[in-house]
Amino acid sequence: MPIQPIDRRTLLRASGVAIGLPFLEAMASAGASEARSPLAQPPRMVLVGQPLGMYAPHFFPERTGRDYEPSRYLKRLESMRDHFTVVSGMSHRYASGHFAEVGLFTGVAPEQIRDKAIKNGISLDQEAASRLGNQTRFSSLILGGGDVAWNRRGVRIPAETRATQVFRKLFIAGTPEEQANELQRVRDGRSILDDVGEQIRDLNRRVGRGDRNRLDLFLSSLREAEQTLRQDEHWSTAAKPVVDLPVPTSDYGGPQLIERSRQWYSIVHLALQTDSTRVISLWLGTQERPDIAGVNLGHHDASHHGQDPAKLEQLALIEEAEIGAFGEFLEKLRQSGDGDRSLLDRTAVLYASNLGNSSSHDNNNLPILLAGGSFRHQGHLGFDTKDNTPMANLFVRMLHHLEIEADRFGASTGMISEV
Repeated sequence: MPIQPIDRRTLLRASGVAIGLPFLEAMASAGASEARSPLAQPPRMVLVGQPLGMYAPHFFPERTGRDYEPSRYLKRLESMRDHFTVVSGMSHRYASGHFAEVGLFTGVAPEQIRDKAIKNGISLDQEAASRLGNQTRFSSLILGGGDVAWNRRGVRIPAETRATQVFRKLFIAGTPEEQANELQRVRDGRSILDDVGEQIRDLNRRVGRGDRNRLDLFLSSLREAEQTLRQDEHWSTAAKPVVDLPVPTSDYGGPQLIERSRQWYSIVHLALQTDSTRVISLWLGTQERPDIAGVNLGHHDASHHGQDPAKLEQLALIEEAEIGAFGEFLEKLRQSGDGDRSLLDRTAVLYASNLGNSSSHDNNNLPILLAGGSFRHQGHLGFDTKDNTPMANLFVRMLHHLEIEADRFGASTGMISEV
């Protein structure tokens, strides 16, 4: 049976719902010239920030190059080994302090990021969005929290902190009443996909086996996102246990650290699959005690370990779990087709923190992992850990991945050529 062409802009529709589809081979049949266009399978970028760093001896391998022995944390990413580069000896050269978070993705000069004296510039995601944003429904998504997205005037752009709101914005259309009804269906455990079942069956009859596999993966991801949203709603309303402990002074994050990270990663995956946006920044983490076996300290407390072995082991359990969730996200991107390549091949994914050593608030030798994209991955790329290479030089390379010609960004001194 010949494959019937499908328009690239095909949506699954029901009352209050409009769901964009990932790129399918049958869409190329609908217009070969569009399929050959760079916009048909465009480059994308995801920036993932962590507020409390990564313990360097467990993150960086001892040897550089492709044949490194994986560190404790990188063992969780061993199946993705050929798809990422760990970079050491790179930073923005900011003075010690948590305030450097604001410069993580802007990379402006050190004299512009000082405690109580911030003069910021545009962040990498917003620079990309300003060039690419008119090609998608959303120019960019800023998710999770943090102070890492800034416009060209150096004004902070607030993040979307609730996954339910982002899910609604991405996938639920219609009147406010229809939106509320559809979101309530998700909360009640009834999938949006039930309403578009006949359309899915019709699509499956019109596409080949490869496209059916892509649809199955996409629809499974959507169901997973719905399930985690129901879990999120449950935990937001469930009564909390009474404990004999002081009330935390910060409401940043919560005990469901890994579950929440997976939820955000699922939504990021769906947003990229549906080409709802091509630029995403995501800020993760919590200062409270995460619900991880063997952990009884708050994340912030464990990160300020002072080389105490007991604290270091609890910190390692937290950070291993975070890296594991990130690895699951990369694997989803690798399994998702995008034209003749995978979604991971199209997407530059940067995983980083503004802290090289959270225990001393040091901002040198930042934990940096670059995955996917059009890069020549090097395993472990090592620069001078004392005289760090500007991280903004990597940002210039990432803009080139997005097919944006740029000679500099932030306080860059050039562009790294190793990846």
